[in-house]
Amino acid sequence: MSSRVFVRAEKVAGEKRVTATADSVRKLKAAGLDVSVAPGAGRFAGITDEAYAAAGATIESSLPRGAGDVLFHVRPLTASDLDALPSGTVTVGVVDPFNNVGVLQKAASSRLTTFALDFLPRISRAQSMDVLSSQALLAGYKCVLLAADAFDRMFGMTMTAAGTLAPARVLVLGAGVAGLQAIATAKRLGGVVSAYDVRSSSADEVRSVGGTFIALDLEAADASGGYAKELGAARAQRQRELLTPFVEAADIIITTAAVPGRPAPLLITSAMMGGMKAGSVVVDLAAETGGNVEASMPGTSIPFPVAAGQVTVIGVRDIHSDLAIDASKLLAMNFANFVTALTVEGEVVPDFSDELVSGSCLTHDGAIIHPRITELFPEEVAR
Repeated sequence: MSSRVFVRAEKVAGEKRVTATADSVRKLKAAGLDVSVAPGAGRFAGITDEAYAAAGATIESSLPRGAGDVLFHVRPLTASDLDALPSGTVTVGVVDPFNNVGVLQKAASSRLTTFALDFLPRISRAQSMDVLSSQALLAGYKCVLLAADAFDRMFGMTMTAAGTLAPARVLVLGAGVAGLQAIATAKRLGGVVSAYDVRSSSADEVRSVGGTFIALDLEAADASGGYAKELGAARAQRQRELLTPFVEAADIIITTAAVPGRPAPLLITSAMMGGMKAGSVVVDLAAETGGNVEASMPGTSIPFPVAAGQVTVIGVRDIHSDLAIDASKLLAMNFANFVTALTVEGEVVPDFSDELVSGSCLTHDGAIIHPRITELFPEEVAR
């Protein structure tokens, strides 16, 4: 009997993405899976129910009916979401497990098998399933457009008979996927772009997309999987001191720094911004996870007073949904690639000897099983 994949309509206000497109439905169907899509699930991403049906999906509001059925979700599920799922359901989506351990406990007690695509191991086989990278790519691009829209000058240098307009000086803090895309986008718009990241590999990556790397007198802070690790308080303060002159010199700042499982690192304090030029713009991509910029608030654009006048501080929220069509296209194929890799003759049959499975499965057979969760939250896991 074939496993059935259920694509839900997201419930969080402002979330416009969907986990399936007509193309991804065809891919799932080709693997022998059945697909059900909630009515209107793709409306914000430009996908009609008729398009899903033409690709072979059934349009229905019901949820998974039993073991082996699969639920796709963009945002982390809530405890009430889990209450509606029968034992043995497989959930696949973004889980944010470090901030949702209570929900994982509920998933385990409900005997659900939970896969977190934001926990995929950094291996070559997982690249086509990497939701963090596919969505960060779009976020980095959109951040620069937000900054350009708020900036009261042109980005690129322009020479005219009436005079020369200087290019915008852009500073990008954090050179992961989002940061690199921000650098490349700002460069294409004609900005003079510099960037900083604590990881040792960042200098070459920044230069590869046209940016100038800022070398601070600090040791690199690399964690496993190509991520950055959290800095100690004294070292973080020293980093802010060294970054201050670069902050003051910038016309536009884009911050994208994140540490997995931790609040976003504070990179720019309000005091650091005091010497910025009037009319400058700061966009904080990490505003929803604690913020890289002390003055930012998620979903707001605020004037921040500085000695020379004011700076615009934009705290990002739901930025992926601003590009819902492309975000959903990439997201849907990430999901389809992952689930079809687990599918054998039309049934989702996870092989726990596979690094792809063991690296992303959080709960199974009534227990929280991922070692990163069990090590960090032993008391919660033991309950």
